[in-house]
Amino acid sequence: MADNDYSFGTRNDPPVDQDNRADYRLTARARAILELESGMPEEATSEARELVCGIRDISASGLCLSSGEPLSLGALLPASVSLGNHAEPFGLIVEVVWCRPHESGFLVGVRIIESDQTAYVEWVEAVASAMDQD
Repeated sequence: MADNDYSFGTRNDPPVDQDNRADYRLTARARAILELESGMPEEATSEARELVCGIRDISASGLCLSSGEPLSLGALLPASVSLGNHAEPFGLIVEVVWCRPHESGFLVGVRIIESDQTAYVEWVEAVASAMDQD
């Protein structure tokens, strides 16, 4: 999959009623935990700084998150995504594509990065399965 296959939005977003994404999106009961800062590996007591986000919608290649704080464009972050109908969370790497104020927080568009060290394939399969059920 090429990087340009995912057009989740940019700073020049079209009006809200238009959709720039190449993939069909689903609403889901889900949450994502983003690791904003990792702990020191040599210190067993050091903790990572995590941000719990709600998920507005999902697709095979990205997520729209509801966040309590802004995220830097281009940031690559480890994410643990829990879907309501899956027992185990999906360990993914996401890239922040856009971030804008919304109500009392921020809406954040992230692209899921394909990686062998993550649950990328399982994620794509889970989204495909969810689409079959609709």
